[in-house]
Amino acid sequence: MLSTEGCSDLELALPDRRSGKVRVSYSLQDNTRLFLTTDRLSAFDRIVAVVPFKGQVLNELSAWWFNNSRHIVDNHFISCPDPNATIGHAASPLAVEVVVRGVITGSTTTSLWHQYRNGARQIYGYHFPDGLRKNELLPYPIITPTTKGEAGAHDEPLTCADVVARGIVEPDVWQCVQDAALALFAHGQHVARRAGLLLADTKYEFGLASDGSVVLIDEMHTPDSSRFWELSTYEERVDRGDEPESLDKEPVRLALSAAGYDGHGEPPTLSAITVSETTQRYVDAFARLTGRAFTPGTYPVQQRLEKNLQIMGVL
Repeated sequence: MLSTEGCSDLELALPDRRSGKVRVSYSLQDNTRLFLTTDRLSAFDRIVAVVPFKGQVLNELSAWWFNNSRHIVDNHFISCPDPNATIGHAASPLAVEVVVRGVITGSTTTSLWHQYRNGARQIYGYHFPDGLRKNELLPYPIITPTTKGEAGAHDEPLTCADVVARGIVEPDVWQCVQDAALALFAHGQHVARRAGLLLADTKYEFGLASDGSVVLIDEMHTPDSSRFWELSTYEERVDRGDEPESLDKEPVRLALSAAGYDGHGEPPTLSAITVSETTQRYVDAFARLTGRAFTPGTYPVQQRLEKNLQIMGVL
């Protein structure tokens, strides 16, 4: 049997090993998986930097959110055997990423603000009135789905109607996903405000459990998947036309934008200052949201796993 207390009886079902951009996962017994987070940071669907402690913040903060949101929708999380490892129930990911937006912001071609600034008023199936300012709160949060697929098909903008009309997700499942995403976002905004932060937007991923029920998977409300802004100065900075103070990976976004990088070709090398600022924002977001200091940890599960894989000749 699998022990969730340090994975003392860890057994792998190789070669079922999946490597994503920022994490690697392995099959375990009893229809569970081991997820190992890394310090790799992605943008435009590719790795652009390595940010110290990013993996631990993502892992432990997601676990904290998962434990505090089960009253809204079930999730795959079981335990954290060490700071960079999570054990979760296996699930079949839905082929769509669910982005919930509470403000009109962004600089990429699929972002709300980019499209609005260029004259669009029907965006993702929603009507936007004239006169909105960048980073302004929307009247209510909206869902802007994107495809989740191989390179070249990733991040294709969809409307909620497209998801059903194109058969990407079954209608009843999609309704459940929308209801859960909006409820999770409202909960996240409430918790963020208590920490003096504004949750501007976020990305959720959902899957189907073995019994066909909808579950939340991947990560949740981290500085990697969400925009967190300083609440005390938010309105003043929007009024001045300045960018909000952020506790997320905004330094990386700005550096890539300044270099003119749009996801094509080799990403620019980020400066040590940009990486350091991003690390500090990740750590600060963790402390503000959870109410406890961030403590760098050791990784016995990852070390044992690597040793086992070396013995097996996989590494």
